[in-house]
Amino acid sequence: MNNKSILARQQRAGWAFLTPATILIFVMSFWPMLNAFITSFKKGAAAQMTWATPIFNNYSRMLSDKIFIKSVGNTFFYLIIQVPVMLILAILLAQLLNNKDLKFRGLFRTMVFLPCATSLVSYALIFKSLFATQGLINQILQNIGITSENINFLGTEGTAKMVIIIALLWRWTGYNMVFYLAGLQNIEYSVYEAAKIDGANGWRTFWSITVPLLRPTIIMTFIMSINGTLQLFDESVNLTKGGPANSTMTMSHYIYDNSFGQGVANFGYSSAMAFIVFVMVAVLAYINLKVGDKRD
Repeated sequence: MNNKSILARQQRAGWAFLTPATILIFVMSFWPMLNAFITSFKKGAAAQMTWATPIFNNYSRMLSDKIFIKSVGNTFFYLIIQVPVMLILAILLAQLLNNKDLKFRGLFRTMVFLPCATSLVSYALIFKSLFATQGLINQILQNIGITSENINFLGTEGTAKMVIIIALLWRWTGYNMVFYLAGLQNIEYSVYEAAKIDGANGWRTFWSITVPLLRPTIIMTFIMSINGTLQLFDESVNLTKGGPANSTMTMSHYIYDNSFGQGVANFGYSSAMAFIVFVMVAVLAYINLKVGDKRD
């Protein structure tokens, strides 16, 4: 048997393994995206959908939809505030818990990671209970003398957004910390010893060694966090129901309301909004990859 015959058999075996997964990805991912894009040019409900006139009517409608514009602003507010804070906390926690001399490292790592194992609905309901007008947070603030009366955290725009951001930080910081921890453990300890011998202090070592070597992981977590935040849904629905006055509603929440939550299944308009979210994710991911790529 010659080398060409062996190579051909290996290639056939490779395609035999790849084909089922490729078909599954196409059926479950690419076909729904293509179908949603086609649907975004239609109007009507369910089986009675027809082509919109003009064809781009659903997209032009978004420009005058005040609730959609509000939801875009809300989502990007969460993105700009929560994502950088979360990733900075995650990398600092990873650096702290990577210390080989720290006792009970496993326990601390588990405690930080545990929130992300909590159900999205469950943790949202817990935070809703904590920050309720008669909830635990109000009781604590009054007992220590910070406030004299109950604060309506979930009924005021500023505090409602703050609660959502705190919930997101609690839920996802440990998740990102695990990626940074794995990256840190792949960095040779001798690099840090050499920096210490050269007289570099902790912050200098962190900024000149740790951050550059973790750049691929930082880019990955940044893209994942952007993707997740632009599709934020559970917190808006379960914590505040988008209120007060749509001030905390996210794009995914509004898409859901137009599809299932308002009595009329407006799938055409919802598909158009969903495709815009897809474009936003793709553009921001591309920008992050280009900015983070430092190769010559």
